[in-house]
Amino acid sequence: MSGKSLFAEARAEFHASLLKAALTIQGGVPSNADSHSKPSIAIANGLIKRLGKELEAEKQAGQTSGKQFEEACAAFLSQTFLKLGHLRPGHWDILRGAYAISGFEQYLHLASLQKIAETNTEVAVALGNDYLIKPDIVIARQPETDEVINHPELLVSEHEARRAVLRATNSPHPILHASVSCKWTIRSDRAQNARSEGLNLVKNRKGRLPHIVVITAEPTPNRIASIALGTGEIDCVYHFALPELEETLAELQNDDAKELIAIMVQGKRLRDISDLPLDLAV
Repeated sequence: MSGKSLFAEARAEFHASLLKAALTIQGGVPSNADSHSKPSIAIANGLIKRLGKELEAEKQAGQTSGKQFEEACAAFLSQTFLKLGHLRPGHWDILRGAYAISGFEQYLHLASLQKIAETNTEVAVALGNDYLIKPDIVIARQPETDEVINHPELLVSEHEARRAVLRATNSPHPILHASVSCKWTIRSDRAQNARSEGLNLVKNRKGRLPHIVVITAEPTPNRIASIALGTGEIDCVYHFALPELEETLAELQNDDAKELIAIMVQGKRLRDISDLPLDLAV
């Protein structure tokens, strides 16, 4: 095979869109760097040097950069994951914004709990408010009609498979396939909410557990490790430019940071964003 792959083109477009908006430089400090950390600035500059031409612009508010990062991640997934129908057939939706998990098949019961909590203070206090998660990006699969299921031959009738959620006659609700948390940077305790969200997705589901992943543009390995290391709440962390990060650390001769990245990669806790679409097809 020759020529540039679709994934490579989508990855390049992903980086180009960030360089036009979120990933800018002001006074030598990239927008995803910690302005109080020389290593963070050096690594972020090394990433930009390898990704393309950045814009010289004022650093935007964190929320603005975060929104632009989410938009770029959603566009990348739409360009790539939706091309994998031959590996992962189905009717898929990639959605951003205020889509609470209570709208999906595995978590429908949370909507009922919310209604009870709204009229009962004691229940509200006992439940708290952390269970109604609204992921940055969700990937949902629509249930299939019997016509589609029985396309090759008569596989199911009205007498069997009467509770299988993939069957639209049993449930019209979309199935949550993946919850994607987008972290432009990892600077505060708020970034750790990806872990608590993942734990709630695990504990509160009724049915299949969705993929739970994090995408980040954080340049500093020890901050990436704060989310990536450990197992249970998150499937894996995906860096927006992992090969470029590894090349930058080699150039800077930062052996400790190189080793930490290697530990995360070899331990299957950190991958490049180009790995994500295929991982979601599993």
